[in-house]
Amino acid sequence: MPQTNISDVLALSVGNVSLGSVVSALFTLLICLLVIRAITKVLKKLLAKTRLDDRARDYIAAAIKAVLYVIAGLIVVDSLGIPITSLVALLSVGSLGITLAAEDILGNIAGGLVILSSRPFSIGDFIEVGGTSGTVQEISLNHTKLETADGLVVMLPNQELASSQVTNYTVLGRRRVTVTITASYDAPTDTVISACREAMEPVDFRMSDPEPVIRLTNYGASSIEYTIQCWTDPDHYWDVYHGINQNLRGAFDRHGIEMTYDHLNVHIVENRE
Repeated sequence: MPQTNISDVLALSVGNVSLGSVVSALFTLLICLLVIRAITKVLKKLLAKTRLDDRARDYIAAAIKAVLYVIAGLIVVDSLGIPITSLVALLSVGSLGITLAAEDILGNIAGGLVILSSRPFSIGDFIEVGGTSGTVQEISLNHTKLETADGLVVMLPNQELASSQVTNYTVLGRRRVTVTITASYDAPTDTVISACREAMEPVDFRMSDPEPVIRLTNYGASSIEYTIQCWTDPDHYWDVYHGINQNLRGAFDRHGIEMTYDHLNVHIVENRE
């Protein structure tokens, strides 16, 4: 028994289309378009009440609208008397093939929707993920663009971003600066703390609230470690960090404090034999 081709079935069905079925199909199309328009309006109102990003709302609305148009097309084709079973099977096979071929792209799109809906970062934020840090320049469905501190542009797949730990240095509006320095055991603790405070106070962009702190944090093998901590806005983090470091040497010299460094003492023992 010869097999029936899908194209032959469609051609035969199209040949049997009557004027009445065409009129009915046009009426059905009009009804479908009106229903899609009404559903789209309701959908936009519902999405507007959510905390989703504007782009995420647009993407979701466009995707649902596309599905509605496909369903409307199948309904219109069915009203013409053309069997849609073969078309549905063809669409299913085609969508399966596209899904398998574009698995990574679809994964990135899903990751993009997760990022846009949960909003772990926004454009302009300074973030770090997987050892890469930079300022967010663009968030699309497929990737996120970062500009690093040394002027490089890094494109990160959204699928990787959505499943990785992301550190956002900007979102809280402040960032703590931590500078460690070592001093000799011969230097009094109060003198070292005074020198550290002298190095920190004239630095611009430093916040007074929360209050800066200077603490003795560790007794090393040949030196004592002190830690300076203060707060600044994320844009001036490096200005404050390097400013304190630059002032420390002069402050230590003025207070007569030795800045320690690794060294090796060699003792020569005479042979008394």
